[in-house]
Order: sequence, then C-alpha cells, then structure tokens
Amino acid sequence: MLIRNFFARHKTDLTRLQWLDVGCGRGELLELAGSHFDRAVGCDPSVRMMETCRTNEVYEQPSPVELPFPNSSFDFVTAVCVYHHVHGKARDDLTRAVHRVLRPGGIFCMIEHNPWNPATRLIVKRCPVDADAELLTARSARRLVRSEPFSILETDYFLYLPQKIFRYASAVEGALHKLPFGGQFAVFCCKS
Repeated sequence: MLIRNFFARHKTDLTRLQWLDVGCGRGELLELAGSHFDRAVGCDPSVRMMETCRTNEVYEQPSPVELPFPNSSFDFVTAVCVYHHVHGKARDDLTRAVHRVLRPGGIFCMIEHNPWNPATRLIVKRCPVDADAELLTARSARRLVRSEPFSILETDYFLYLPQKIFRYASAVEGALHKLPFGGQFAVFCCKS
C-alpha cells in the first residue's frame, strides 16, 4: 500500500517497472506486490530463507552487500528491514550496489524499523532474527543514501496503530505519516 501510494502520487505506472527486492527473505513482499510490476525479482544472501519463495525469480547474493545483477538493471529497488542487519562501512557498500543496479531516474525505497518508537525497540530486542540489529534513524538513512548521487523525494512514517485498530482508523494513520514516531519509516529517493 505504501509503495503503491507513492507511485500513484508520482503518477508512475507500476506495470512498466522492473523491481528488485534486496534481502527478499522468503519472498512475501514479492508475492504480495509482484503482479503489479512488469518484472519482480528478489535476492537474498541466505539460500535457506529463499527455499520457501513461491516466486521463481530469486537469486542468491554473493554477500550481504553484493547484488548479482548488471549495472542499470532495475527501475525500482526496495530494501525492507535489511539495513539494520548490515553494519558499519558495509552499509555504504550496499547503498553503492543499489545505486549501481538502478537505472538513471530509478527509485530506491529503504524501509526500516524506527528506533524512536519504544514498541519497535522492544519487539526488535525480543526477536531472535534481529539479534544483530543496529537500528538506524530516518535521518541516518537519508544521510546514507545521500552518500551516493540520490535525491531524497519523501520520508514517511507508518505503523502507528496496532493492526486491529488500523482497520477502523486508517485515516488517522495516514494523517500522522510525517510524525517521526511510527513503528517504521520509508525513505524514497531517486538516482540522479
């Protein structure tokens, strides 16, 4: 929904875009949204995670910071809850790799857990998959993507409300999207 709304605001036809989901894991996002794109591809450094992918276009990353695709291969790249597993200089390397595989004018969307949200911090702390997590703020995410020739287009916060309440109060969630207290944030940027 977040991604579809972004492209609707920017009057972009998803059916013409080639999409790469970096760190796709089991491919849930690809399965959910892939049919809206011309081509939807995933990659992950964990072969075990990808074993249950239902989509057939998933590739193993040689390392968490290398992407197994030629330069300028995609119009849109996502990295959803990936960067908090990548540490130090490796974050710069991953950002450089994302920039490399994007076509000029392509869009990169980084979605991460928001460390300003106390519930998010608690959930991450209790999650075994996130044992190595180093959360980053939206500000540090923007600084990271600016290290490559990316232009920041938008930063949105979401997951303010529990799912049961969200069903009935989604308009409230939408009205809060610029307040930096949602459970997650998305930074959308464009390759210059």
